[in-house]
Amino acid sequence: YHHLPLPENSECEKADGAAQFTSAGDAFDRLVSGKLRALLSLCGPPLKKGKTRIFHGLHQDFPSVVVVGLGKKNAGINEQENWNEGKENIRTAVAVGCRQIQDLEIPCVEVDPCGDAQAAAEGAVLGLHEYNELKQKKKPVVTPQLHGSAESQAWQKGVTYAEGQNLARYLMEAPANYITPIKFAEHIEQKLRTFSNVKVHIRPESWITTQEMGAFLSVAKGSAEPPIFLEIHYLGSANKDDSPLVFVGKGVTFDSGGISLKPSSGMDAMRADMGGAATVCSAIVTAAALNLPLNIIGLAPLCENMPSGKANKPGDVVRAKNGKTIQVDNTDAEGRLLLADALCYAHNFNARAIVNAATLTGAMDVALGSAATGVFTNSSWLWTHLYEASILTGDRVWRMPLFEHYTKQVTDCPLADVSNIGKYSRAGGACTAAAFLKEFVTASHWAHLDIAGVMSNKDEVPYLRKGMAGRPTRTLVEFAARLSQDTHSAK
Repeated sequence: YHHLPLPENSECEKADGAAQFTSAGDAFDRLVSGKLRALLSLCGPPLKKGKTRIFHGLHQDFPSVVVVGLGKKNAGINEQENWNEGKENIRTAVAVGCRQIQDLEIPCVEVDPCGDAQAAAEGAVLGLHEYNELKQKKKPVVTPQLHGSAESQAWQKGVTYAEGQNLARYLMEAPANYITPIKFAEHIEQKLRTFSNVKVHIRPESWITTQEMGAFLSVAKGSAEPPIFLEIHYLGSANKDDSPLVFVGKGVTFDSGGISLKPSSGMDAMRADMGGAATVCSAIVTAAALNLPLNIIGLAPLCENMPSGKANKPGDVVRAKNGKTIQVDNTDAEGRLLLADALCYAHNFNARAIVNAATLTGAMDVALGSAATGVFTNSSWLWTHLYEASILTGDRVWRMPLFEHYTKQVTDCPLADVSNIGKYSRAGGACTAAAFLKEFVTASHWAHLDIAGVMSNKDEVPYLRKGMAGRPTRTLVEFAARLSQDTHSAK
């Protein structure tokens, strides 16, 4: 086995120039009679955060040892950054160390829990993930496991959270000819097959038609790929009749823009336009694995948005499930058409809260970039839970406005009740999209998460490799976990 102690570099306690070890690091140093500390001091100044040193041959059970800088000691919640800095430092350090082990082609790594085994497990499992299903040449598989047995429950919880996010990453990264609407639904169904308290309904086009989801169908009709409405019921609460949390996710498995065709450059990334469906469904899979004590319903309208002789045309008017008419001024503002019908349907379940996620607008990416998910909500209670969850997970959220100011821009429409773009076109695009969705919501606890900006990772999140990010799956899971403990429902 190959071991990974991570010494802490305390910025305030560097007077003697020596790095401070974590307790596992200390124990290993004693095991090798102080050789690790001696070698480190010979290597120059103490390790900076996220920097590594590798030593070989120190101990027969651990032929390779990677030492990583953990940054400030006792770093906790950073008020400016809106996250727990200590947890983020651990996730980053462990991810860096595990990748070093992978580069050495060593099949197993024991990970120092660093005082927070859940964060360490998340760093390891998220940091090693890569989509290479379709390549003949694959990176060697590395299995991370906990060093020592003290925090095994927290470690396992971290593995479960990270695997949930990795499921979303897998679904988003996979090519659109591999993850079609039906393949997406079947993949989620297969993941949930082992849970007796989960029911999965894969609703076909005929069912969508009987539900009078005219907005959703208008988008789907442009593609040869038939639409699917995926409905998941997770009954985790002791009382099966408890009001559920309802998750809704936009599931456009490929978005060409339709007749309002997108530019070809970068269009391949639109295989991830089902990121909303991927994150909410993965969150439910994770909630089931954690056996969270609450009821959750997941709804995902799944289809492609393609140009064809049958596609929506700019100016067409379609009718949503609640009877409102929508003028489709831009066929690339299609996600809100799927969500309009799915949100109407979500009101059938006497929900405690309705939370929808969608890679909805390029404008969201312009506003916040990849730092945080934009949250538009009519409920401060809901906002507080999402925000507090995000501080722990490090996958941040930021509140955005749902002003009447934006509603006027979508309801002032020449031919129908609402237009699918704001009348000043690009101004406040993420906000007008949210205002459009609000026209299909009567529930008093609703939140819309625009995840377009956090869809993919270049190098901003150091413990995620380049590619589709699967964010904010862990925040949704943590949010559900908090909701399951909050007996003072806001109703």
